[in-house]
Amino acid sequence: MLTIALERRVLVLKIAGLGSRRGPFEEARKLYEDLSPPLPPKKESPPPPPGQREAGAGRPTKRDRRKMDAFRSES
Repeated sequence: MLTIALERRVLVLKIAGLGSRRGPFEEARKLYEDLSPPLPPKKESPPPPPGQREAGAGRPTKRDRRKMDAFRSES
């Protein structure tokens, strides 16, 4: 049994055997069993402050940029 403490979670692995060579992931996965507790569900992040885009929303359009510029110049 191997327990590894990471920043935000704990891994618990049961070692079934040692590999004789370095091999592909599928082969290595057969050598251990993951007994780690499931991750807690992610909390919904609060909406971004006005004038900022959500992460992963892509590039702003020309219209969006003009709205952001106008908003920033008001402040």
